[in-house]
Amino acid sequence: MSLLQIRNLAKSFGGVKAVDDVSFDLPAGQLLALLGPNGAGKSTCFNMVNGQIKPDAGSIIFEGKNIAGLKPREIWRMGVGRTFQIAATFHSMTVIENVQMALISHEDKLFGLWRPVQAYLRDEAMALLHQVGMAEQSERPCSVLAYGDVKRVELAIALANKPRLLLMDEPTAGMASKERNALMALTKKLVVEHNLAVLFTEHSMDVVFAYADRLIVLARGKLIAEGDAETIRNHPLVREVYFGSGSTFTGKADKDKAA
Repeated sequence: MSLLQIRNLAKSFGGVKAVDDVSFDLPAGQLLALLGPNGAGKSTCFNMVNGQIKPDAGSIIFEGKNIAGLKPREIWRMGVGRTFQIAATFHSMTVIENVQMALISHEDKLFGLWRPVQAYLRDEAMALLHQVGMAEQSERPCSVLAYGDVKRVELAIALANKPRLLLMDEPTAGMASKERNALMALTKKLVVEHNLAVLFTEHSMDVVFAYADRLIVLARGKLIAEGDAETIRNHPLVREVYFGSGSTFTGKADKDKAA
């Protein structure tokens, strides 16, 4: 059985069907890209999985339990991590303090912070920073980091609850090509080493085609295509939806057109 099973998911805003009867599976050990042009419904679908939006219909089965309609924190505590398009860190705190705070939250110890934060779960935080290549910068404040390094810290924070499913919203947004590829290569490594499932949205199609194991494409709320990179690149309906023609969907020169 797949780790995540989406069945007949639907959400409307007024008379507009943002997500219309969408179903897909995501097994452990796989990166699944959720794609679509502007207004396709991918953000709505993504946010329903995370609990930010409550679906009108359908089920979101995670490890055999329907999490549809649960609050984001409840879903997080069940083992679903998330990163955001704009990296969410405490800039005034050091790298390691940011990760420690995530670990403390997961351990439910916020009520007992009568000692300095440095005393809690430091070894665990360092282990996470080693995983993302940020251990050597552990004592630096996040405010002075390069943006690519901030995204690595955010990834360490997302791993603090030992997730089986990781949701990544535009993980490489605002990053240069080298940084984008480094972050996604790291994510791919973590997927393999920890048997994670990753669902991500992404604008940079070069990254999608290079690292996603599978891709699903939405248009006007409906799932129109599913498959590997080659299948999606050459799918006639995907080309029509993105470009209104039979143009080849390369994922390189056309990447900025994909939203």
